[in-house]
Amino acid sequence: MKSITINQSTATSVAEKLLEIQAIKLNYKNPFTWSSGWKSPIYCDNRLSLSYPSIRTYIKEALAEVIKNNFGDADYIAGVATAGIAQGALVADLLGLPYVYVRPKPKEHGMGNQIEGRIEKGKKVVLVEDLISTGGSSLKAAKALEEAGVKVTGMVAIFTYGFDVAENNFKAAKIPLVCLSDFSAMLGAAVKMKYLNEDQLIHVKSWRLDPANWK
Repeated sequence: MKSITINQSTATSVAEKLLEIQAIKLNYKNPFTWSSGWKSPIYCDNRLSLSYPSIRTYIKEALAEVIKNNFGDADYIAGVATAGIAQGALVADLLGLPYVYVRPKPKEHGMGNQIEGRIEKGKKVVLVEDLISTGGSSLKAAKALEEAGVKVTGMVAIFTYGFDVAENNFKAAKIPLVCLSDFSAMLGAAVKMKYLNEDQLIHVKSWRLDPANWK
């Protein structure tokens, strides 16, 4: 299944809003270090959007619209822990659908749950995620749901870096992915908002081509 982004107007609007509140930060001179060890001129923390009611509402409504347009037969919404938990709950409430969330691994105490909430076997679920990098953690959540006997019909996310590895991972898992915005839309918004000039844009673009070896 090919990963796709939403229409360009929405992609640009979401990118502008995330840049405005510094949920997306750019620093090409002193790059961020990801947990993978990669050096990156971009750091994305979409959880910050929850602190801004108008932006939170915009994102919630955009995610809900994507689900209605692409996965309209969903029985459940599921959030991916931890960043997708709040976003998923907001969307499920707007759509009037039951909600669960998925931990990275089963709890080591209590009931040992990996899926929190009640879900019925055979039902169709759409996962809500905050950010897609390689897609690894998101697809682990999808696997946990499928092992519980439910059908994951798709995943929606606020932002994707658009890495080929993520594209390939979702294709191999046969799970459609729809994202509100992406790296390309963010670059356009960053230039428009004067976060980057044309020379800086070229440098940041080079990271996207080979993030593991970028300097």
